[in-house]
Amino acid sequence: MAFATTNDGVRLFYESAGTGSAIIFVHEFGGSHWSWEPQISYFSRRHQCVTYAARGYPPSDIPENIEQYSQARAADDIVDVMNAEGIEKAHIVGLSMGGFACLHAAMRHPHRILSAVVAGTGYGAEKVHEEYFRGVSEQVANNFEARGAGNFAPIYAEGASRVQFQNKDPRGWQLFADRLGKHSSIGAANTMRGVQMRRPSLYDLRSELEALAAPVLVVVGDEDDHCIQPGVFLKQTISRCGLAVFPKAGHTLNLEEPELFNRAVAEFIAQVEAGRWSPRDPRANPSQIMRTN
Repeated sequence: MAFATTNDGVRLFYESAGTGSAIIFVHEFGGSHWSWEPQISYFSRRHQCVTYAARGYPPSDIPENIEQYSQARAADDIVDVMNAEGIEKAHIVGLSMGGFACLHAAMRHPHRILSAVVAGTGYGAEKVHEEYFRGVSEQVANNFEARGAGNFAPIYAEGASRVQFQNKDPRGWQLFADRLGKHSSIGAANTMRGVQMRRPSLYDLRSELEALAAPVLVVVGDEDDHCIQPGVFLKQTISRCGLAVFPKAGHTLNLEEPELFNRAVAEFIAQVEAGRWSPRDPRANPSQIMRTN
């Protein structure tokens, strides 16, 4: 088993497969290093693929101090894993909580990031729902503590943007729910309170996002309602950003629609490596409907 040690002394479990330009996969709150198996199998044929368990997710360390969990720390952990594996630069791919981490890593460590895929990223970002999101997050943390991961996982896994996965692939969804039930209750609660509840809204980061030079692909499901408008905002704010919307899809995109997800990410990385993922052509003026002269 391989472990990276972060600069605050936390050990993160990681796995590596394949050779070629590196891709780091960063999981969501409801997942872990196992979440990316359909992507590792596909991309490791031509890339070095690394997936890891975030702090608070076994077999990584589970700090009991909530102050060791934060959005900045989650972003820096990506680079600490890269350092442990001797990777200087990498494409980074994240879902939900992992998508936020990838976006912040691209802003904090621009010289280390080749590109970023930001999928299902927007929960808590909408200004009108900020307080609601924090309240729900606290309830989720309380439920993990009071009921335990094994009892609460089936409830969490049937959220409004998870049932799409359940309907399309009941077996895959059940595996997701079963694995979620093996999470650390303390780690899940601390992650929810330290990372999810405290992270800044994307809308409060406009200037930083406008300055972001890395190529970015935003991916959302059209039934993942609280990620759609934040996804549009990212598309309109980041200069080298594309937006892919999957039809009839929810939040767990890489497992719910693995073939579609892999195809979109593969095309994106190929264009980035060919130097073809450019900023928007200034002639594509969003204020213009038709040219008249």
